[in-house]
Amino acid sequence: MTEVKLDDADVGAADVDYKKQLGVDDRGLVDTAVNAIKGGAGKIADKLDPLTEQYAGLFKTGLRTPVIRKPTDYGMAFEETWFPSMDGVPLEAWFIPAASDRLLIINHPMTCNRYGFPGHLPEYNGYFGGFEVNFLPELRHLHDAGYNILTYDLRNCGRSGQGNGGISGLGLLECRDVVGSVRHAKAHPVMGKMRTGLFSRCMGGNSTIIAMSKWPDEFQHIEVLALLNVVSGPTFIECGADNLGLDPHEAAKRLDQRCRETTGFSLFDFRPQDYGKGVTVPTFMAQLRRDFLIHGEKDGQEIFDSLATEQKELLWIEQSNQRFYAYNHFGQHPERLVGWFDKHMGTGSTPSPRAAGV
Repeated sequence: MTEVKLDDADVGAADVDYKKQLGVDDRGLVDTAVNAIKGGAGKIADKLDPLTEQYAGLFKTGLRTPVIRKPTDYGMAFEETWFPSMDGVPLEAWFIPAASDRLLIINHPMTCNRYGFPGHLPEYNGYFGGFEVNFLPELRHLHDAGYNILTYDLRNCGRSGQGNGGISGLGLLECRDVVGSVRHAKAHPVMGKMRTGLFSRCMGGNSTIIAMSKWPDEFQHIEVLALLNVVSGPTFIECGADNLGLDPHEAAKRLDQRCRETTGFSLFDFRPQDYGKGVTVPTFMAQLRRDFLIHGEKDGQEIFDSLATEQKELLWIEQSNQRFYAYNHFGQHPERLVGWFDKHMGTGSTPSPRAAGV
């Protein structure tokens, strides 16, 4: 296993405005963190209650955001497609064909969708730094490297259907979507003939880790995995309490109670490190080290250590402490991500049946 660190010099010669657009600028993060998550309700009894209600509101239903860009905006032909989750929730997706027999199935974080997160729009710029997350440049790098791509909206996100009354499972329900995507690709007349890897981000990564643990037989043909910013539930409220000078253990207990009251889930159920034993394929994991919203280094290391595979690498992203910066990172610095898939899936360009016009 290998740990890789990127220094600030790797950011390049980007100007201040460019850095700010990507979330590199650290200014204003205290205000951003305090005001990031809307939806608090009820009587505010003390300093901890608003923080608890903010997270409880987000964890209950997430945030559905619009899919405002598409692959053709970045020169990639694609098909709109859809398929059922393991439990029947309809999931909307893009299939982006390439001239190879290699397929990547890709999902996304909470509040995002297959395109990204429209944080530059007025109704969303109070969340997580106030800048746009755009996955399309990242997808273009992967496509240019020869990968077919199936990328989809998780339940209750983007244009996908509502599941479980709109309740978010932070991976405990969305794991069924991961199985649905893998089943769809495997049964597809074109994608089913391809070698397959997975790239899963944040809640999507939690979902993938849980799914691989619960239903290992569904993933026997998966060759490689990449994870970005996977996270456990308690660390959000614990870090938030620390930032406000409050007791993190008391904060976690209160949020656990509210999660049970609003969704029936325990906060302590949302721990991908409890499922890491199911991850046995070569895995590249990237994590924002100085994440202002969580104890990123501690949480990330615990999750990485829990992964059962011996073929794993951990990349610490250093350039910012804004969590959503990490979701733009590989769009600007694709080398490590593309290199991992190339290492384990090869770099050949064997035409797929679709690319050959069959």
